[in-house]
Amino acid sequence: MTASDSQTSHQGTSSAYVTFSLADETYAIDVLQVQEVLKLTEIAPVPGVPDYILGIINLRGDVVTVIDARRRMLLPVREPDDASRIVIIDVGNQNIGIMVDSVAEVVQIPPASVEPAPAVGNDQTSRFILGVTSTDEGLTILIDLNRLLSDDEWATIRDL
Repeated sequence: MTASDSQTSHQGTSSAYVTFSLADETYAIDVLQVQEVLKLTEIAPVPGVPDYILGIINLRGDVVTVIDARRRMLLPVREPDDASRIVIIDVGNQNIGIMVDSVAEVVQIPPASVEPAPAVGNDQTSRFILGVTSTDEGLTILIDLNRLLSDDEWATIRDL
């Protein structure tokens, strides 16, 4: 991804992001795709699904699939704690929950400050990294939620 590709991918999105942590790293997702942030609630397991799918929750009468962001991003798995949150996101008119270690804040990230993602990791993980920005607190990795799952994986979640 070139710098111009990074800027192109930001067109049509806000410059406000919700930041969260996973494995002591800071990640950010477009605030316009975040529906709400929930404290951890009971997640009903669904047999026969990929390991990154934790199960389903009932959200005011709607069934929402919850995925483990750590497993999806191939990070070490850990037990949820009091800081863990489920971020309800809207991707392609489909609501899903992603479990994260904690949610921090909403920040403004000017598109010009976003650098292309470095060529690290593998295609499985690098495909959903939109870019990286540096702050006084360290690096923040911007996630493209539209690429978090493949088309087949989105179809699996839709069919739950």
